[in-house]
Amino acid sequence: MNADQRGCKRDFDWACVSWRSSMLFGLFLVLTWWSASATLAVAAPADKLMLPSDYVKLIPLHVKLSAPRPSDWLAQHAEPGQTFRQYLRNRPVKVDRKRRTLYIQPLGEFSQTQKKIIDATTEFMGVYFQLPVKTREGLSLDLIPPAARRKPGVFRSEQILTTYVLYDVLKPRLPRDAVAMIAFTTSDLWPGEGWNYLFGQAALKDRVGVWSIHRNGDSDAGDEAFLRCLRRTLKTATHETGHMFSIPHCTLYECNMNGCNHLTESDRHPLSLCPHCLAKICYATGADPVVRFQKLILLYKAHRLKAEQAFCEKSLAALRRKKKR
Repeated sequence: MNADQRGCKRDFDWACVSWRSSMLFGLFLVLTWWSASATLAVAAPADKLMLPSDYVKLIPLHVKLSAPRPSDWLAQHAEPGQTFRQYLRNRPVKVDRKRRTLYIQPLGEFSQTQKKIIDATTEFMGVYFQLPVKTREGLSLDLIPPAARRKPGVFRSEQILTTYVLYDVLKPRLPRDAVAMIAFTTSDLWPGEGWNYLFGQAALKDRVGVWSIHRNGDSDAGDEAFLRCLRRTLKTATHETGHMFSIPHCTLYECNMNGCNHLTESDRHPLSLCPHCLAKICYATGADPVVRFQKLILLYKAHRLKAEQAFCEKSLAALRRKKKR
């Protein structure tokens, strides 16, 4: 597959790269951010020692992350993973009395069907993170100068530079009560020379992110296509927001915080969080996992996301199960 046809989810430290640069980039990551944070992958037996007791109950429901396929994210990027306990030591972004609102910043134009997906995603974000969500007045793409745009190519339309969106559009507009702000756009995204496209990008510490619906399929091509686009959108928006709470890519279980190098890989990943990443989100947001699952079940039912609803019901039952004496 041509390099320009590949994509990925990423945060400020992760992106989709060309085949010729991926090995050097992986080495760079190992020697910089990850060495500084000193995160280590853990063996399965150690999970119970790394998690609060309620989250240990969820372990049997989750599948350990299998060996990556040749084109998958972990086949090209060295990531050691992070336990809940290691997350706490890294002083993550979390809500406080002043900053506890998630902001959605529309960027560019949206069709009526795309607006429905954006509205559903905005509602979902509030339930997924158990935080108030506010949508700001839309901004025009005219804010993006020519220097922050990439001309169309054989396998791509015009792209906008993600770092410009993060630090020239969003960061100066970050509200005082925002714990994080993410831009939603239909434009294709690009992080700079030597890189391909992105589904989304977010900063681990600066509380800004951007997400694109551009590569999620034609939402007007029938009910099945709409649901597929919606599911992909929910995954990307919550994945990137997870990064804004300082959560790196998960390498322990099949999880919404897994890195992703292409749509096929993204579609294999769940919307659910593994026990470690769920514990991180609940710590960062103050969410009650029982209440969170209860509300997610209702939302999944409303949007006919049956597999996700069933998994939440199993998770809720596991949390309510009393310990055997």
